Formats: sequence, C-alpha cells, structure tokens
Amino acid sequence: MFIYLSAFLFWSLLGAGMGWFVDGGWTSALGAWLGGLWWALLQLGRAHRLEAWFRQGAAGEPPRLRGLWREVSDRIRRVLRLREREVQTHVERLQRFLDAIQASPNGVTLLNGEGRIEWCNSAASQHLGLHPERDLGQHVVHLVRDPAFSRYFQQEQHDNEVQMDGRSPSISQRVRLSAQLYPYGAGQQLLLTRDITALLQAEAMRRDFVANVSHEIRTPLAVLAGFVETLQSLPLPPEQQQQYLDLMAVQAGRMQTLVNDLLTLSQLEGSPPPNPTEQVSLQPFMAQIEADARALSALQGKDAISPAHELVFAPVPDWNLLGSRAELHSAVSNLVSNAVRYTPLGGRIEVGWREQGDELVMAVRDTGPGIAPEHLPRLSERFYRVDHSRSRETGGTGLGLAITKHVAQRHGGALRIESQLGVGSTFMLVLPSSRHVQRKDD
Repeated sequence: MFIYLSAFLFWSLLGAGMGWFVDGGWTSALGAWLGGLWWALLQLGRAHRLEAWFRQGAAGEPPRLRGLWREVSDRIRRVLRLREREVQTHVERLQRFLDAIQASPNGVTLLNGEGRIEWCNSAASQHLGLHPERDLGQHVVHLVRDPAFSRYFQQEQHDNEVQMDGRSPSISQRVRLSAQLYPYGAGQQLLLTRDITALLQAEAMRRDFVANVSHEIRTPLAVLAGFVETLQSLPLPPEQQQQYLDLMAVQAGRMQTLVNDLLTLSQLEGSPPPNPTEQVSLQPFMAQIEADARALSALQGKDAISPAHELVFAPVPDWNLLGSRAELHSAVSNLVSNAVRYTPLGGRIEVGWREQGDELVMAVRDTGPGIAPEHLPRLSERFYRVDHSRSRETGGTGLGLAITKHVAQRHGGALRIESQLGVGSTFMLVLPSSRHVQRKDD
C-alpha cells in the first residue's frame, strides 16, 4: 500500500512540476490533478483487465499486471484453484458413493417430500420396473402399482417392511420384494428394496424338509408301535410272532436308511471338497456295485437267490478316478439301486462307463415305466417323488438323487436324466475327463 501511495504522489508531483515549469501558479495545481488522474485511470484500466479475466472464468494466464493488481489476481486465482480442487474432490467422492450404491444388490430410490422420484440405482430399476431417466419426477405410487405398497406408502409410520411382487423377467418366474421407507433430509424419503425370492424359497424348502422328514419317520414308527402293542397284548403263536418281528425289522431298516441318507446329505453340504489326491480304482469299485445290485434284484424276486432283472454291466475301463470313494460309491449305488427298485421284474438294466469328449459318463439305462417330462427338472429335489405310493412300496427315501447330484457337483460334474414314458429312463453321472488319471502301475 505504501508503494501505491508513493506512486500516486510521484505522478501528482510530476504533474505539478511540469505545470510549474510551463506557466507556474494555477497550472502547477492543474498538473498535479492531471498526474493523479492519470495514475487513477491507469489503475482502473488494470482493474478492468482483471475484471474481464474473472468474467471469463479466470481461465488461462492472468493479464500481465504490476504491483498490487498482480498480487490480487494471483491470490484470487490461488483461492479459485483451491476451491476447484475441493469441488472436484467432493464430486469424485459423490461419484464413488453413487457407484457403490449402483453396485449394491439392494434397490435404492430417492423420493422428494411429495413422493416423486429424484434418483434410483439399477437394482431399483430392475425391482420396480423404473426407468432411471424417464421416470424422474414421477410419483412412485403411480409407477409401483401394488396394493400392498400403496397402503404402506399412505401410512404415517414406516417402522416395518412390506412384501410385494416385483417385476419378473418371465411369466413363470415370480419375484418377491421387501420394501421399506426411511425418512431423511427435509421431508425426503429413501425407498430400500430387497429381492427376497431366494430367501422365501429357502424357508419353504426348510418347512417342506421338516414336514417330509416327519412324515417319512412317522409312518414306520406307527407300524412299529402297532406291532409292539400287538405283541404285548396278544398271545401269538411263535410263527406269527416271527412274522411280526420280520415286519418290524423292515420298518426299522427303513428308518435307518432314511437317517443314513440324511446324515450323508448333511455331510456333503457341510464338508470341504473331496481330497484332490485320492484315487479310486474303477474295476473293483464297480465289481462291488454289481454284486450289491444283483443281491438287491434277487430280493425283489420270489426265490431271493437269482436276480429278478436282466442286469447287464458293460466291461469296466481300467481307469483310476480322482475323487472320494465313499461319495462316488453313494452316488453310483443310488442310481443303480433306483433302477432295480423301479424297474418291473424281468426288465433290463444296463450299466456302463464311457469317455465322451471331455467328459466321463456313467450311465444307468432301464426299461422301467419312464418319467413324464414335467417331473424331470425336480427329480433331484429332496423327497420329491413321481409316485408316492410306489416309492413306499420300493423302500425309497426320496433322497438318493439329491445325494447323487451333490456328489456330482462336488466332483465338478452333473447329474443328467433322460426318460420317455413307457420306454424307460437313463440316469447319467457326468464327471470332467480331468478326473481320469493314469494308473500308478502304468
């Protein structure tokens, strides 16, 4: 500031001196006034250039000024740059926040005080069928036309969530949503939606599982209780007592099989993957499967000695398989025993292994009654049965195919089923060819 006062005095004195030199007297005063005016006009010109630079957004290099105006322009520019960096930082943080909300599986919709949509993420767009741009400013109740949601929205308190139908990608697939409103800001609301379809399905499966287990155990228990009461209350001859004891043993075995299958399924679902180094020699493995199948078939017949079916086991390849012997035995024996149980006496059952492209396929083909196409997708569900009465007659638990499917998946494979009514069925345990390893003695 002292420099600027000195400059003003310099120009004034210079003007006064020039006036005195020209005419003296009043001319000296006029010269002093003109000198000060010149200095003031010079500063106004610099201020105008600085103002024009600010009017253009302070872009580019500042005008070439001197003295105080140069310092002022530099300081203002530094402040503007600092503000720009702060604004850019806030913008980046906001964008990261919005990206995080976009990546959330939950739907997020922002509503103003009137219930009109201000913003929604992609999950909310899928859940509620909203367009993230076209539907901005629309009232949410006009777009989400669910009676349960409309009633919920009109409530004064939204402490609890509401369940409603969501937009489904297909007619056959039903989507269920959980929605809840949260107030924030100045009368604004956050609508949070969650897809609870899988959760509800899991809960329904749990209820069905408990009901099925209870039913499967209740039936043999009722039979056992009836026989025990008969033996306790009636004096029966030894032959009839033995007959009742044999029937009781059958029901006890049925419950034991159910418990064993439940334990096997629980172990498969909760245990780590199979040991990657364990090897199973296929030929002795299948020899045991064949012996068990022939014994089971004989039990189905009248003499309990010769198999009641035409069992054809193809020559077994000299392979070693990487996998759990116990799990593979459970899977393969389930497929073979099911074929024996559900194929009529005298029917033909073929069992064999083959390498097909990059897959190893163990196929069990039977000449049973076949299965209708609508049942095929659900055969591997727990306790799912095509014919409940026939399953009880054959002693099945309804868990065999579920166990086989889990074993196949744990070994990187799959369970495939082909069937035709009146012709028969083919059940295939498919494993990746990488499970086939060279024998150690090769």
